[in-house]
Amino acid sequence: MQYRRLGKTELMVSEIGFGAWGIGGGLWRGGDDATSLRALHLAADQGVNFFDTALAYGDGHSERLIGRFLKERQETLIVATKVPPKNRTWPAQRGVPFHEVFPHEYVIQCAEQSLRNLGVETLDLLQFHVWNDDWLEEPANVLAPIETLRREGKIRFFGISINDHQPENALRLIETGNVDTVQVIFNIFDQSPKRKLFPACRLHDVGVIVRVPFDEGALTGSVSSDTVFPEGDFRSNYFRGDRKRQVEERVNALKALLNDEIRTLAELALRFCLSWDAVSTVIPGMRKPEHVRSNCAVSDGRRLPASLLAELEKHEWPKNFYQ
Repeated sequence: MQYRRLGKTELMVSEIGFGAWGIGGGLWRGGDDATSLRALHLAADQGVNFFDTALAYGDGHSERLIGRFLKERQETLIVATKVPPKNRTWPAQRGVPFHEVFPHEYVIQCAEQSLRNLGVETLDLLQFHVWNDDWLEEPANVLAPIETLRREGKIRFFGISINDHQPENALRLIETGNVDTVQVIFNIFDQSPKRKLFPACRLHDVGVIVRVPFDEGALTGSVSSDTVFPEGDFRSNYFRGDRKRQVEERVNALKALLNDEIRTLAELALRFCLSWDAVSTVIPGMRKPEHVRSNCAVSDGRRLPASLLAELEKHEWPKNFYQ
């Protein structure tokens, strides 16, 4: 496992982190806690030291599961979690004031609940689960609850999870120097963060956590026109209608780029994300041990050549399946 610096935090994090939305259950169906715990332990055994969760994942179940896992490990592991918007609206909507989404006492209460769920005294990284740069224009101090938590020793660092497919909706916050990390969707289909967000993060030494590297499974090649997801699984909606056929066509075109050095679409997708200096870590969901093994194997220091990155630009696909 290779490690990278998480911006100004100076933390050294594994290139492959553990995205823990799926193990929370809820909108993700078909998993079980025993398998999730085996995946968590195998990840740590493979050198993964960065685990990203959220209070909203399974109403705290993901955090509690990670808390069980942490009690059984001896090494130092880094856990990031998130405060859900009080209005339960993802992404943040224009015109809704900050105090309705992240009121001071609510943020404190959520952080304290996450501390209890994880069984730790300090959160390594606390993130707002949505963000809107317009909030910086409000008279309210959006950092007030973060400053309180830091002063009380309950958190170390502060970050945001950028709204889906809105990488430029964080540039002003980054320019203030008041954020340590940003989490953003970045993958072969959505390459937009590399244009303005990544340069801004490098300039202001902000760590970048890449989420959804596989586009919710599309870029692994596991989604085809006849794929059926478990009842209640959010992917049934994400890939609704004609979307599975569209995905299959796009992914089939990508398969022509595979060769003896890059054998699977999942490997191509992860290597793409890791080929950018601004990226600190990539957090694919890894509910099964076999996913952990294959994903961690990609962290070997090899980046995609410039020629292949240029070829992959042709496969960009502006869309928002979350809508």
